[in-house]
Amino acid sequence: MSMNIVEKIDDRVRVRHVLISVSDKSGLDVFVPRLLSINPELKIFSTGGTFARLSEILGERAGRCLTPVSDYTGQPETQGGLVKTLDFKIYLGLLTETYNDAHQADLARTGAVPIDMVVVNLYPFRETIAKAGVTPEGARGNIDIGGPCMIRASAKNFIRVAAVVDPDDYGPIADEMAAADGHLSLAQRYRLAGKAFDHTAAYDTAIARYFSATDIDAVQAIYNV
Repeated sequence: MSMNIVEKIDDRVRVRHVLISVSDKSGLDVFVPRLLSINPELKIFSTGGTFARLSEILGERAGRCLTPVSDYTGQPETQGGLVKTLDFKIYLGLLTETYNDAHQADLARTGAVPIDMVVVNLYPFRETIAKAGVTPEGARGNIDIGGPCMIRASAKNFIRVAAVVDPDDYGPIADEMAAADGHLSLAQRYRLAGKAFDHTAAYDTAIARYFSATDIDAVQAIYNV
């Protein structure tokens, strides 16, 4: 497998396209309007319940800046929201490199856009398994797939993309953007990437420990095997 060697990046990246898909929606009511006040041309892609919440927050402004991911990708969400963001256009937008001509040609060919920030937090797996009487099926249903994929892709591409997993970072991110004409620095993106990988590692560890601690008899009983 050949690997791209990136030698040129921008220290400061202007945030123009943001993808937001969160379980914990706290702080969005302040963060998103502030992002739009910093860059009124900002475009936001979102899914499911997050899209509904952002529509409430933004009101009539939503029509100008908010797009369902399914409209962007051209693929409707599957039943139960099982597949929403696992799409070529999404990952092309997350992983493209600014000064890679082939990547830029792929964006033009597919009608994709470079996504500059991903705001994602994950299905509440640990909270679910902490509840009394939770079943293996209840636990399984709260294993997030698309969220960790987007977090990892955006964190890997910290050379251009900001991976935001913690609402406590909304304020510092907006402060930096406000002071820098809507840009985020490499230092900030790199810090966020480290935090993002820590977030997904802890999430996967919790899932692995649950599987190790749950006897197969309990699993078979749930599914009448």
